[in-house]
Amino acid sequence: MSGTKSGGHGGADDPFEEGGTSLLRQPKAVWATAGASVVAFMGIGLVDPILPSIARGLHATNSQVSLLFTSYFLITAVAMLVTGFVSSRIGGRKTLLAGLALVVVFAALSGMSGSVGELVGFRAGWGLGNALFVSTALAVIVGAAAGGSSAAILLYESALGLGMACGPLLGAVLGDLKWRYPFFGTAVLMAVGFVAITAFLKEQPKPAAKTSLLAPVKALGHGGLAATAMAAFFYNYAFFTVLAFTPFVLNMSPYASGGVFFAWGVLLAVFSVIVAPRLQRRFGSLKVLCASLLLLAADLVVLGYGDHTTAVVCTVLAGAFIGLNNTVFTELALGVSDAPRPVASAGYNFVRWFAAAAAPFLAPKIEEWTDVHLPFVVAAVAAVLGAGIVAVRRRALTTGAETQAPQHATEDGVTAFAR
Repeated sequence: MSGTKSGGHGGADDPFEEGGTSLLRQPKAVWATAGASVVAFMGIGLVDPILPSIARGLHATNSQVSLLFTSYFLITAVAMLVTGFVSSRIGGRKTLLAGLALVVVFAALSGMSGSVGELVGFRAGWGLGNALFVSTALAVIVGAAAGGSSAAILLYESALGLGMACGPLLGAVLGDLKWRYPFFGTAVLMAVGFVAITAFLKEQPKPAAKTSLLAPVKALGHGGLAATAMAAFFYNYAFFTVLAFTPFVLNMSPYASGGVFFAWGVLLAVFSVIVAPRLQRRFGSLKVLCASLLLLAADLVVLGYGDHTTAVVCTVLAGAFIGLNNTVFTELALGVSDAPRPVASAGYNFVRWFAAAAAPFLAPKIEEWTDVHLPFVVAAVAAVLGAGIVAVRRRALTTGAETQAPQHATEDGVTAFAR
């Protein structure tokens, strides 16, 4: 989410040149895609404030409700191998519309679920639609935007940060009325996005070369990319322990929980977009990454053993460390190998999203087997293991981390979604 503003772009490619007007002077197609992107990213944290309400409404356990994240991200991980294959064959516009249509259908079905099993299944379909949409949106915005790639990426970053921060708020406001309403609200907003993109976005040129299903897996044969993916796998376990398990521990009203995760999302966006590039330039990417992972581990331990107020503070503070980690991991994945960026990003995300699927399921199970503290200890250990991989494999990671200026994957929306 960060690099373009800080790394090597300037002059005509600077969205703030000429009085800063180029950023706002965008075609309707760009605004339509960016607006739909906000809603797509809102869907990730939408269920956070209402997890306890869903559990009560469907008479389900915490571990059963946590499968909402597991099914969503398990399908997302597998879809990383499919999105490039699909978009390189049918084009960006059709891929966006297919993803939006799936989200509309499955979000509405989620709101009508009669059991937790149905809801988990519908969230899986939602995850497929979201993966198709967000993996294509940035490429479409870059292709249609005025003012150069920096303006396009800044718009996309803003959409991502706004969506991650506002998703819990939408879930809180609508979920306080009834747990089903956030799902219906998302379906309506995505339907509006579908109509807007249909009306304003023309078909983009198809890529010159078609992407094979196995290309991302083959890219993981590179030692540096494989090390990045494995370190990110352990990091993602820690990340999604915070996102999916903490709401049960805080046990707050939807409004209060939504406020906590709104603050969390704001810190995530600020540290990813603004703080990370500055720290990277001063200390180097690998040092920033190792320090941030270790600080996240310490934060998780305090979160797990502190009182309620401490847990709230540590949950919000985790957003800062997560923002730093997201930015550096993404740039490593894009720069450490010679694979094309979309292919490298897809392989990297294919590995790391399996941890996002595992953590929401395992954390409540660990609590059931032991106590409420141990899930956070396990997550902290995972963060330390990620830092250990970065430290041990630093030679393989150095080329991408230290010799390149921070930069974005202007052609790959999967990268931004990974945040």
